Amino acid sequence: MDIKALQAAFLKYFDTQSQRAFFAPGRVNLIGEHIDYNGGHVLPCAISNGTYGLVSLRSDQKISCVSLNFESDGCVTFDLADLSYQASDSWVSYIKGMIQYCQEKTGKTVSGFNLLIYGNIPNGAGLSSSASLELLIGMIVNQLFDLGLSHLDLALLGQKVENDYLGLNTGIMDQFAIGMSRADSAAYLKVSDMTYEFLPLQLGEVVLLIMNTNKQRKLTDSKYNQRRAECDQALADLQKECDITYLCQLRPDQFEALSHLIEDPVIRQRAKHVVYEDERTQQAKDALLASDWEAFGQLMNQSHQSLREDYDVTGLELDTLVEAAWEQEGVLGARMTGAGMGGCAIALVKKDRLDSVKDQIQAIYQAKVGYPASFYLAQSAPGICELTAINEED
Repeated sequence: MDIKALQAAFLKYFDTQSQRAFFAPGRVNLIGEHIDYNGGHVLPCAISNGTYGLVSLRSDQKISCVSLNFESDGCVTFDLADLSYQASDSWVSYIKGMIQYCQEKTGKTVSGFNLLIYGNIPNGAGLSSSASLELLIGMIVNQLFDLGLSHLDLALLGQKVENDYLGLNTGIMDQFAIGMSRADSAAYLKVSDMTYEFLPLQLGEVVLLIMNTNKQRKLTDSKYNQRRAECDQALADLQKECDITYLCQLRPDQFEALSHLIEDPVIRQRAKHVVYEDERTQQAKDALLASDWEAFGQLMNQSHQSLREDYDVTGLELDTLVEAAWEQEGVLGARMTGAGMGGCAIALVKKDRLDSVKDQIQAIYQAKVGYPASFYLAQSAPGICELTAINEED
């Protein structure tokens, strides 16, 4: 759907022309899973799939919004005087929460506007459609009402929406990647102190294939908060004899020397994944800078094995996709990406083998799972922005 089609939809719903248009990308994490809330290193990049928002100002204090992804909900209107969380709000919760925290952060107030949303990130696919919506709303109100927030401010407020407004104990990686990314780059972020750098992402003769299980999941209904609690318990056990603030302060050899302090063997496995995944991510930085895709692919494989065996967040669908990819000539590495429990996996594939790889994986997946997967090529993209060229197709 191009911007002109979105403008036509806006006119249909609101009987007025849209005034401005904005975009927030989705993200894919190359490696470094479930360690952003443990103070580790992550390596995400924004992708060209994302969320579009068209707006026009109103003369009252109401937000009237429609999502073309949930057209059956119709046009939803709420008053800025009441931004309290309501379980029935669904996707509107992200809008209300972001506006509330932007106002609280700046001490400035937002006025009414009409909003049309369209996203081409598959919902529940683990490519951060929710964080994309959060950052889109933050960008819109920041620009419309001159709030003076930086992109990093918006990323932190997006995380606050998930943590405090929705009750999901997520880390900062998704919002950071969506707010801060640059084109043709991956963001190498150390979460414990928020230091970061952008690494050139020049894939050359390989492509990054996104493989969607088409099994949706909601983080609030998943194992996510449970895993966070298990990591907190592992940290508490280690802190009895070790002066650390985050699990990722430990290197693998240090963890092995101290792991006996974690009495529960399951929780010990969770901590093992965290520590070793952080080490893999640091090694992946070096491989990326050297364009050593063979080494990078091996680290991806090890990451998935750890997420399957130690962290237990993969499941039949993700394992089927990844293991099918491992069998294919031309695949250098594959792993789940995102929180897991459904969603997407990624594979590093030689360009000249792409079509046959997709066909073979699809055949294996459909035979085992009973329905097809979907495939996309990950195109690195910049972070949130206001659109100025409105005649380009998404």
